[in-house]
Amino acid sequence: MAGKSKKALDAARRYDKLALYGPADAIDLVKTLAYAGFDEGVDAVFQLGIDARKADQLVRGTVGLPHGTGKSVRVAVFAESDDAREAEAAGADVIGGQELADEIAAGRALDFDVVLATPDMMPVVGKLGPILGPRGLMPNPKSGTVTRDVAKAVSEFKAGRVEYRNDRYGNVHVPIGRVSFEPRQLIENFGAVADELLRARPPAAKGRFIRKVAVSSTMGPGIRIDPTHVEGLVKEMR
Repeated sequence: MAGKSKKALDAARRYDKLALYGPADAIDLVKTLAYAGFDEGVDAVFQLGIDARKADQLVRGTVGLPHGTGKSVRVAVFAESDDAREAEAAGADVIGGQELADEIAAGRALDFDVVLATPDMMPVVGKLGPILGPRGLMPNPKSGTVTRDVAKAVSEFKAGRVEYRNDRYGNVHVPIGRVSFEPRQLIENFGAVADELLRARPPAAKGRFIRKVAVSSTMGPGIRIDPTHVEGLVKEMR
């Protein structure tokens, strides 16, 4: 524990906490400052210019990361008959109907990262809101997790599609890869997320939309990014 604390302190001394970096420099710093003995995840946090108390300013959806997240994603699907068979063929890890809902309600089946459902299964899934909601797993049409084409959704989430939503402070946290990724892969994943958020800007949002941005590894410090550079990166990638 003491060793990790020393490494954390050393990492904190090697960058300017108040500086605003360009996306490429920030990602280089994240990789350089990662000190854990495992392949840390890399996350981006965007503070958006929204009022999270107002329904017409909420931001939620999914975004496909060009290089995935670097982790294996377990997908559960609520579907029956042909839909269930298609989900299985696409690689879904857990598939079921009422019996799966009963397992989740009993706390015996929660080993998954994404939950998908066909629209006809939502009366069953809806009763699981108190369990799935707090875990960020409740299927929702806005995030593409309630869909008729479950096979396509399974394939996309397995390939690196991730869900995003703002918290009550207007922040959006999104994984963009692992420390072991090449800088180019992390930058392209970061750019894909930023592009998606800019496209998802609610019409009611006022002023600058992306107000603050930071990237960090699981155990490393947060590196602040200049928001104006984010918009420039998105323009280059489009």
